[in-house]
Amino acid sequence: MPIANPFDDAMLHHLRDRLRGAVLAPGDDGYDAARTVWNDRLASRPAVVARCTGAADVMAAVDLARANDLRLSVKGGGHDYAGQSAGEGGLMIDLSPMDGVRIDPRSKTAQVQAGATWGAFDHEAQAFGLAAPGPTVSTVGVAGSTLGGGTGYLARKHGLALDHLIGADVVTAEGDLVHASEDDHPELFWGLRGGSGNFGVVTAFEFRLHEVGPEVLAGQIVHPLEAAREGLQFYRAFMADAPDDLQVYAFFVRVPPIPAFPEEYHGKTALDFVVAYAGDLAEGEEILHPIREFGDPMLDGVRPQSYIALQQTFDEGVPKGHRWYSRAHFFDRLSDGTIDTVIDHVDPLPGGFTMVYFEPMGGAIRRVDPTATAFPHREASYGFQVLSGWTDSGEDDEIMEWTRAFHEAMTPDASGGVYVNLLSADEEDRIRSAYGANYDRLAALKNRWDPENLFQMNHNVPPAA
Repeated sequence: MPIANPFDDAMLHHLRDRLRGAVLAPGDDGYDAARTVWNDRLASRPAVVARCTGAADVMAAVDLARANDLRLSVKGGGHDYAGQSAGEGGLMIDLSPMDGVRIDPRSKTAQVQAGATWGAFDHEAQAFGLAAPGPTVSTVGVAGSTLGGGTGYLARKHGLALDHLIGADVVTAEGDLVHASEDDHPELFWGLRGGSGNFGVVTAFEFRLHEVGPEVLAGQIVHPLEAAREGLQFYRAFMADAPDDLQVYAFFVRVPPIPAFPEEYHGKTALDFVVAYAGDLAEGEEILHPIREFGDPMLDGVRPQSYIALQQTFDEGVPKGHRWYSRAHFFDRLSDGTIDTVIDHVDPLPGGFTMVYFEPMGGAIRRVDPTATAFPHREASYGFQVLSGWTDSGEDDEIMEWTRAFHEAMTPDASGGVYVNLLSADEEDRIRSAYGANYDRLAALKNRWDPENLFQMNHNVPPAA
């Protein structure tokens, strides 16, 4: 099993000779920027950062790590909750220079390098009125979100991001470059779709695209906390019959101190329905009428807007460089008891950036067999996350304990599964729950492609014994 050995000058010179991209050690210009990831609470200092410009650079870095038993981490967008894209004292492969996106509007496909963010993807694809399902924050990397699943506004209509993966180029633990698809290494292709980064470094993705936008009907409908119980009960019934074109998240957030909200609610917890309808706008107006007429919202910001604007809605709400901690569940149903538990815990929300939300699943997600890809949670009705965010390290213990207690209180009604992309670093005991019934098949696949577990800086599936 690779460990973090000292990175000596000979290794550094060898890597610099073989890489076209920059090789950075502590003290070098650009080192701190390259090693920085989204979750400042888990900031690490790799011994060296290899800023790869292509598959050849990745192959050289993997060869060096394998030959010298170095702790190897891989950074795509760097937006992981667990901080695993920057390993302390080891070799970090930084894919962010590999950020190219090429759209073929005739075949409705995209070629995407592994360092690209969804914002870059959407920018190119929307020039042709095309999209693939991506997350609700545009600064998230394409690679990590796709390899773990890929939920978002379009998932109920079109499926997960991984459901749109046609093929992938992968640098293996042996330092070879292989292509995985339904026809080439199909078992590896199966594992890449939901098995996270366990099997190699994906350097490029090919996606199938759909016509989306350029405008969608979207926005936020914000209610005071006192309306939350009735609001979630209404929401449960509303989403039970919702068409696949519609996605509505139910968030609990702090009301920002801006003129759009009554001053007496500034800083207080509110229920925020985040609405996205990706079908005909006139039909959407009719379908959304009940949720817009419910109660007496503080704000109804639903309007036609660009798909790109929708994708960027939460970018400022989850900024890089803060302290983050995650706990998540799946639910088969949203019971009255579950609703009561949420309401009991969200007032007040600790930390200046903390949010809690439900994400409806179903639709196209559910129409794929749970064994068709490595993502096993096709039958879930709702995803749920407590995402705690703050800036003062002195608050770490208090806020993290609040997060764990909230999560524990929700556990009795949960399904037992968890979305791998939402796991924190201290949840090794839940890795089997993340991969579910597909775990043993993934372990066997790991034994085939990475028997020495070189790629272990992830939510790791060790090789089968």
